[in-house]
Amino acid sequence: MTIHKDSIKLTYEHYALIPNDGKRHEIIEGDHYVNPAPNLFHQIVSQRIQFQLYTQIQLAEKGVVFCAPVDVQLHDLTIVQPDLVVVLSGNMDILTKPKIDGVPDLMIEILSPGNPKHDREIKMKLYLQSGIQEYWIVDPMAEAIEQYQLQDDAYRLVEHEGVVSLTIADGVAVDTAELWKPVV
Repeated sequence: MTIHKDSIKLTYEHYALIPNDGKRHEIIEGDHYVNPAPNLFHQIVSQRIQFQLYTQIQLAEKGVVFCAPVDVQLHDLTIVQPDLVVVLSGNMDILTKPKIDGVPDLMIEILSPGNPKHDREIKMKLYLQSGIQEYWIVDPMAEAIEQYQLQDDAYRLVEHEGVVSLTIADGVAVDTAELWKPVV
């Protein structure tokens, strides 16, 4: 949901003044977006993906894995909070104490039932324009991951079955069968 659309464009300085209200705030092209906190299944799926990536990337010293809330400033007028972010070892210079300041290697968004358009359209276009090499859209309700790889200035959907292998890092994969198991 957009709550700011006028001639004033917001920056990171404005963003840093937003009070912590438990909602997810983002600035995209200078406009303020806000979404409610994710539901429990969303959080469980995020945790399971993060665990698999953490053990294969961070523990193997191939890079770092972050989960929301984490600020990613793609440019002056765009600060997003993806569900999961991977920054590989060769790209660590974008990490600063308050935020990720630059283009990560992998962004993962987990769809919420009320607002799939935000991740499928607005963020996909933004991530493509920013040059993010790999983008995943995780749909917990459909028990599916759409994996997109940047090729020739466009995202190409990568086909997979059961295991999603990163295109940006050799030997790293997520077993989707582990993601959808019920908690209770």
